[in-house]
Amino acid sequence: MHHERLGEGVPLLLVHGLGSTWRTWAPVLDGLSARREVIVVDLPGFGETPPLSGDLTIAALADALTTFIDDHGLTGVDLVGSSVGARLVLELARRGVGGDTVALDPGGFWSPMQKRAFQVSIGTSIRLVRALQPALPLLTSHPVGRTALLAQLSSRPWALPQELVLRELQSWAGSAGYDSLLDALVHGPDQQGAPVGSTPGRVVIGWGRQDRVVTPAQAAAAMARFPGAELHWFDRCGHFPMWDQPQETIRLILGNTAV
Repeated sequence: MHHERLGEGVPLLLVHGLGSTWRTWAPVLDGLSARREVIVVDLPGFGETPPLSGDLTIAALADALTTFIDDHGLTGVDLVGSSVGARLVLELARRGVGGDTVALDPGGFWSPMQKRAFQVSIGTSIRLVRALQPALPLLTSHPVGRTALLAQLSSRPWALPQELVLRELQSWAGSAGYDSLLDALVHGPDQQGAPVGSTPGRVVIGWGRQDRVVTPAQAAAAMARFPGAELHWFDRCGHFPMWDQPQETIRLILGNTAV
């Protein structure tokens, strides 16, 4: 599994979401690596990590992360995830893997209607992004273009750096594992929960109040399945707190891990 290590200190493992790579964390890497050794991975089928030989499912990705943790001597490492990565770190916590856990806007807690809306909206979005690949450098160069392309994902898409937006959109369109993982999310099981006191460390779930991908209404189901967790709301924030509220995200992570 391709990974990068930044900074020094108590290790912190960051896990990206659907279609992204480790570079999705760019807005918070300097702030986190100033205090911690930050390990960022490319999940199988994304970035520079080749796909798995079998089916790409949440369970298989959780197994791959567990193997990575074991192979690199990271037993008890604190975990942070975004979107699908947030669901994965919650699954690892449920299994008793890792240390403290911060999950930012996790999937897997939707009703059937919410899941169907996710399937339609994300499926439509990825088809559009793939069709627009040749024009993406031009479209992302202007705030209006960034707003049109990322209104579903960010509360302030016009303010995001072009480099970040262009890299993300190109990654989503080119990821070998995108379609398989999307299918697994839509047709696979929902996220299981963990009783109070059963996770290896504290669990904090962060949610953007303007998230249009996994809507804020789903936070209630997440808290019901992880009743020992703490819920943190990000104001003026969409699906990616590390993009829309990077400084608050850094404070949340550093304040709730390795303390």
